[in-house]
Amino acid sequence: MSGLKLHNTLSRTKESFVPLVPNHVRLYVCGPTVYDRAHIGNARPVIVFDVLVRLLRGLYPRVTYVRNITDVDDKINAKAKASGRPIGDITEETTKLFHEDMKALGALPPDIEPRATAHIPQMIGMIESLIGQGHAYEAEGHVLFAVPSMPDYGKLSGRSRDEMIAGARVEVAPYKKDPADFVLWKPSSPDQPGWESPWGRGRPGWHIECSAMSREYLGESFDIHGGGQDLIFPHHENEIAQSECCNHAPFARFWLHNGFLKVEGEKMSKSIGNILSVHELLGEAPGEAIRFAVLSAHYRQPLDWTDEGLKAAKVGLDRLYRALEAAPDARPAPEAPLSVRAALMDDLNTPLAISHLHELAGLLNKATDTDDKNRLAGALLASGALMGLLGANPLQWKTGAGEAGADKGDQEIQALIQQRQEAKKAKNFKEADRIRDELKAQGVLLEDSPAGTSWRRA
Repeated sequence: MSGLKLHNTLSRTKESFVPLVPNHVRLYVCGPTVYDRAHIGNARPVIVFDVLVRLLRGLYPRVTYVRNITDVDDKINAKAKASGRPIGDITEETTKLFHEDMKALGALPPDIEPRATAHIPQMIGMIESLIGQGHAYEAEGHVLFAVPSMPDYGKLSGRSRDEMIAGARVEVAPYKKDPADFVLWKPSSPDQPGWESPWGRGRPGWHIECSAMSREYLGESFDIHGGGQDLIFPHHENEIAQSECCNHAPFARFWLHNGFLKVEGEKMSKSIGNILSVHELLGEAPGEAIRFAVLSAHYRQPLDWTDEGLKAAKVGLDRLYRALEAAPDARPAPEAPLSVRAALMDDLNTPLAISHLHELAGLLNKATDTDDKNRLAGALLASGALMGLLGANPLQWKTGAGEAGADKGDQEIQALIQQRQEAKKAKNFKEADRIRDELKAQGVLLEDSPAGTSWRRA
């Protein structure tokens, strides 16, 4: 099997990955701005880079995964003003809810999760260095990065100067020396959060936050920087500019970006009213099914989120868990089969890896020898673990235990099953069929066997 290959947005090609420091991979992923619950679009990069981290930890003895929390932002300020709540209360609550939702999706926590507000001195230090080197300037209480001072600005996005100016048009201001210049520091009014600085009381611009926090924990140069495709310009472009001009060193070697997400063919938008929060989706399906649906598309491709796609993901997981029921004592193999590992090593080809999971399930369903069943189940479990899947007990999955709200009504279901059995004993098959149909309408499927009746959620 060849080594890990990743598509690098910077080079626009698939490259062989080798860490800058042997045996230690360092990666940084842009985290949430904590002013509202995470939606499925926010969850996609968390799931994608969680799979990458799992894969890297199987390849290298040391992996340092940093994902930040942006807790100073104008969106947070606006919510605090509209709600009348303190900013700290909003950010603490939203961060807690974000952690709960991502845990429900099977995402491992990052090794380090820095908060922007705890790294203001580092940001101020970088800004002072940029000013001293002629890459930034102060104007009317603001500090701006001088884009013309970096000759290869735009190398990540590949945008022309006209495109960049158009993209920055919302930030056009009379104090800018060049229309493309962007804010590193801005003044704060008395009712806004602010910190003392050489330029007066103010707060950082969005882009400088990640440059300062990544340097603090990963150094001036590191291996992988990730995030959604929407961050390529201007956020990641500006990170490169300010970091490389400040440090005189390459920033991140590999840039990975997941594709856009739509809902039923349309862009997610508050005006349309189709923003799907992870919390809402967890009321419709287990977190693992949501994760499975996300991984069913290649991370670099657009993902069209549909109700049918989520149902199909649940059906696909049902099939894998039913296969595992044949070997209840199986334990995960030391490593996943070559086919699954090779798929993930080729730029995280999760759709191909999932197809290999189904192949293993098919072989497991056909196996008759106990040793073969345990071997195949072990391979399936190891493959699932590499993708953050198949971690539940098959029987619990079958009955829906662990799903949001699934524990409610379990006793009622068992009572109805008992009534159906009594109806069948009394040869009242019409009543038995009625109970079966009632349960089916509630999403509960019955399976009769010589050993009795079992049930699972559809």
